[in-house]
Amino acid sequence: MSMELYYFGRLGRLAREVYHTLYEGLMAMQTEIVIHRLETEELYDVFMLLRLDHPELFWSTGFKYKYYSDSPNIIFIPEYLFEKSKIAEHKKAMQARVARLAKAASENKTDLDKERFIHDFLVESVCYDKLKKPYSHEIIGPLGQGVGVCEGIAKSFKVLCDAVNIPCIIAYCGNNPDKGIKYRHMWNVVKIGGKWYHIDATFDNSLTKGLASLAPDCGEIRYDYFNLDDTAIFRDHEPLLFPLPSCTDKEHFFLRETKKSFTKTEDVYKRAQQAVKKNKILTFHWRGGYLTRDVLNELISLLRKAGEEKGKACRVSLNYPQAVISVAYSETEGEELVMEEANEGEKD
Repeated sequence: MSMELYYFGRLGRLAREVYHTLYEGLMAMQTEIVIHRLETEELYDVFMLLRLDHPELFWSTGFKYKYYSDSPNIIFIPEYLFEKSKIAEHKKAMQARVARLAKAASENKTDLDKERFIHDFLVESVCYDKLKKPYSHEIIGPLGQGVGVCEGIAKSFKVLCDAVNIPCIIAYCGNNPDKGIKYRHMWNVVKIGGKWYHIDATFDNSLTKGLASLAPDCGEIRYDYFNLDDTAIFRDHEPLLFPLPSCTDKEHFFLRETKKSFTKTEDVYKRAQQAVKKNKILTFHWRGGYLTRDVLNELISLLRKAGEEKGKACRVSLNYPQAVISVAYSETEGEELVMEEANEGEKD
C-alpha cells in the first residue's frame, strides 16, 4: 500500500518524534501516551496532521493531556470515538470495505480511471450529514454509514487513493464568517501523471444532488471540481491552513479532458441541440473569456433556442465561480436560471 505522508515530511525533528510516538500509541489504542513536551498549539497541529496523513485512524478524534512542570514529557490522553472492543470491530469492517473498493477501483487501467472510480463512488453513495455527527468526520461515516461531511469525505478519498497507490494529500482551509462560511473545509490534492491537482468530491457531491432540481433521477455526476489547478480551486475555496504542492496544470481539468469545455458560443449551441435530441442533461465549462452578464445571457439565449426548436423549455443552473453550466430540457416551464451553492453544507 502506498501512503503519502506529506505532513510528516514538513515537521521538525522533535515534532516528528511526537508524531511517530502518537501513531504507535493510537494504533495500539493506548489510554495514555508519554510524549515529548510541545506547546499546546504545536501539539494540536501535530495531532491534526497525523490524522490527515493517516485517515485510517478513524477512532481517534481528540485529546487531553497532563504534565508536571519540571518534566520534559507530557502524558497524552486520547479521546476515542468508541470503546476498544467496538474499535477493533469497526477497524476490521473498514479494512474489508477499503479492500473491496480498492479491488474494484484497480480493475480500471489508469490512475485517472481509478481516481474517477473513487470520486464517483463518494459522489453517488454518500449523503451530506447536515447534523455533522462525530463519525461523519471520519472514514467510518462515508464508508460505513453512507453519510459524511467534507472531512470524512476527504479522508475517505485519501484512504482509498492510498489503497490503489495514488499519491494523495488532504487539503485544509479556514472558514470565513464574512462570507457566511461557518466551517473549515477539506478536500484533496492528487498526483496524476506526475502532476498535482485539486479534487473536491464534497462540492461535486453537493452539485450532483442538486441536479435533481433540474431533472430528477437523471443519473448524471458532476465534475466541476475534478483535477483543478490552484487558480481555479481558490476562486471559491479559502486559503490553505497548511501549504501544499503547487497545482499548475490547467490542461487536464476533467471537463476539458472530456471535451465539455467550450470557447465558442456556436459549440455550446450545437451541443445543446444534441442534448435536446437525446433528452440528456448538458453540463459544460465556459472558457471563452470572462463569464460576464452579457456572455451568460447570450449562452442562455442559445440554450433556450435549442430547446424551442423541439418545443421544449430549458432550465439552467450555474456554478458561477467555476463557470460551469448545466441545462435540462422538459415539456414544462420552470425557473430558468438557478445559482448553485457547491459549499452549501459548509455555510450557516
